[in-house]
Amino acid sequence: MSAINGVPYQETELYRIRHSAAHVMAEAVLALFPEARLAIGPPIEDGFYYDFDLGRDEDGKPTTFSPEDLEAIEAKMKSLLKQNARFEQSSMSVAAALEFFKEQPYKLELIRDLAAGRVDENGEPISQPVAEVGIYRQRDFVDLCRGPHVAYTSKIKANAVKLLRTGGAYWRGDENRPQLQRIYGTAWPNKQELDEYLQRLEEAKARDHRRLGKQLGLFHISQLVGSGLPLWLPKGAILRETLEQFLRQAQLERDYLPVITPHIGKLDLYITSGHYPYYKDSQYAPIDVDGDKFLLKPMNCPHHIEIYKSEARSYRDLPLRLAEFGTVYRYEQSGELTGLTRVRGFTVDDSHLFVAPEQLETEFIHVVELIQYVFNAIGFTDFRARLGTNDPDSDKYAGTPEMWTKGVAAIQQAADKLGLNYTVEIGEAAFYGPKLDFIFRDVLKREWQLGTVQVDFLLPERFELEYTGTDGQKHRPVMIHRAPFGSMERFVGILIEHFNGAFPLWLAPVQAVVVPITDRHVAYARQVAAALRPAGMRIEVDDSGNRMNAKIRNAQLQKVPYMLVVGDREAEEGAVAVRTRNNEDRGDMSLADFKSHAVGLIQTRSMAL
Repeated sequence: MSAINGVPYQETELYRIRHSAAHVMAEAVLALFPEARLAIGPPIEDGFYYDFDLGRDEDGKPTTFSPEDLEAIEAKMKSLLKQNARFEQSSMSVAAALEFFKEQPYKLELIRDLAAGRVDENGEPISQPVAEVGIYRQRDFVDLCRGPHVAYTSKIKANAVKLLRTGGAYWRGDENRPQLQRIYGTAWPNKQELDEYLQRLEEAKARDHRRLGKQLGLFHISQLVGSGLPLWLPKGAILRETLEQFLRQAQLERDYLPVITPHIGKLDLYITSGHYPYYKDSQYAPIDVDGDKFLLKPMNCPHHIEIYKSEARSYRDLPLRLAEFGTVYRYEQSGELTGLTRVRGFTVDDSHLFVAPEQLETEFIHVVELIQYVFNAIGFTDFRARLGTNDPDSDKYAGTPEMWTKGVAAIQQAADKLGLNYTVEIGEAAFYGPKLDFIFRDVLKREWQLGTVQVDFLLPERFELEYTGTDGQKHRPVMIHRAPFGSMERFVGILIEHFNGAFPLWLAPVQAVVVPITDRHVAYARQVAAALRPAGMRIEVDDSGNRMNAKIRNAQLQKVPYMLVVGDREAEEGAVAVRTRNNEDRGDMSLADFKSHAVGLIQTRSMAL
């Protein structure tokens, strides 16, 4: 979760408000549905949720909340908030908790897992068994919880709470476990902030990349192909290829070398790297091929490592910068798939740098500068940096303490030299090393993790990578993992919503539509298009039977930057009448002047028209 004014979200008053609101919502549900079984109810980004089991109907299907139920729960919740009950913290022995929650099977499972030292309430591994469990009480409602909470329910403003929607969710995220009913809500310090948030939600619906993707002809999800496997339509492919070409050129100018790797690899490759079984739950099952086990590629880095190992390396070869737009595959549950932002097959603008230890800081700085260059070119100026470190209390991180200390220090030194304002967040590292993530805030003030740079001492060790140094001895290189865009699919989804589909001219799939006033002007319209295309412009001619105003309107609905209207006068003068998607009438321009103007904006990647 993100930080607020540099303070980790989990440490803020807003986090406590939302956590407490989730408990009050559960109290309200039990008041209205006494037979409900409680699961978990954590705060999340911008709100909270709680999962419930309402039983099954006569057909064995989960009983669900109706819209009317949601209204009644919210009303009951607001009534409870006004009673100003105290949140009282205490603890129970495991035996006492098992007895107290004996009618709540999901709580019993949580307690047993804690007592056995398996996992916590979020399914995260814990280091040792617990003898006591945390309890929070308000009025007669008691919940298994470690907090934190606000002191009194009056700290949660009744007019600043809103229940948003319901949905299904599997217990512990396992589709083989019972399906529960999840209620999502949000809570804010005051009504004004709630109203502003609800307004942003409405704006987000209007900007939804799934709706715009269909309207603008960018991508398609075919159920016959499979959920989470988007098909890029011509205009979407142009947008994506434009982004790729931009980054490819930037990489060539910085001495990156292109590589291409296959979509599958032998299972042993990923066992050696540690991606299997570390990511086993998010990977597809191995495929048997002639007695060998293969895996759909979950990561590009092991393949790039094998390219490094394909020949002997010396200090003269370093730094070696390998880059690929490599497609990887993850098994995501169907309920979690969302357009382009959560998919099962996605392409990473991946690069792996193999550097000598003394080159690490300089190369890390150059990578960060490249990410900043990319963001600025796209028009993403509102972003922050997050240094993700390992959690010493977790066993999900590989490598020695020395590796982690060196990796974190290297990132901090580079970030400090760059003058970056960054936060340090424990538990946000990759399993093999610390990383610097770039968190972008879009026009709706939502935060997205995009670019990432990671320092890795572990995989060079596991794969026994070597280079010959100036002393003639063998040495171990360090790896830098890097992806400015991250997932191309996710990046384009974010891009669509940030710009509301009205992309900057250089990114627009169609940059101008030539609009002939009548059929006799079609020939000149095609001449205009033919004159602009050699300059690299993406031009369409609307030679349909629609009237001129309808053609202009259609182009504006497609968010095309320019409409070039041509009639008798324009044909005689070699001109175009320029209109923009914002309905601005620029009047007549010579074709040469328009071409010079547009090409200049494209070449400088201007945000203006």
